[in-house]
Amino acid sequence: MSSENGRPAAPTTSASIVVLTLARQVEAELGAALAPLDLTVSRLGLLGHIAAMPGVSFSELARMSGITVQSVHAAVKSLAGAGLVRDHTARAGSASAIEVTPEGARLMERARAAVAEVDERLFGEAADPIRRQVGDTIRAAFSGQVPSREVRQPGTA
Repeated sequence: MSSENGRPAAPTTSASIVVLTLARQVEAELGAALAPLDLTVSRLGLLGHIAAMPGVSFSELARMSGITVQSVHAAVKSLAGAGLVRDHTARAGSASAIEVTPEGARLMERARAAVAEVDERLFGEAADPIRRQVGDTIRAAFSGQVPSREVRQPGTA
């Protein structure tokens, strides 16, 4: 399609493309904020799952993280080597008892502060109004509450 002046019309906005673009921006910002803590977004997610569910199995971690059990084993071994988690598995093939260490818990607190800074920068009061609306909507969707403020597009009533 084209407009009256011969230029192509603006494409229809795809929610999928908008969300994917925003997700990449958020992941880049989080990655930069977590790098000084020697964390990646994936590593933080895995550590968060372990913190939320002490004693979680490798299979459960793989399901929650969307990765293979073998990848979880490697990641947990790395986290354990860094002193962030303990795996009390008695022997290969036995049930796991993975938990966050005190050092891991301290790192999680520092990571939460870094994530909160990114959230504020991208979705807080000083952020672009559309991003604020996206942030409010996401928080409301997962908390069961109605967003506290509405952002209107320019030219709408």
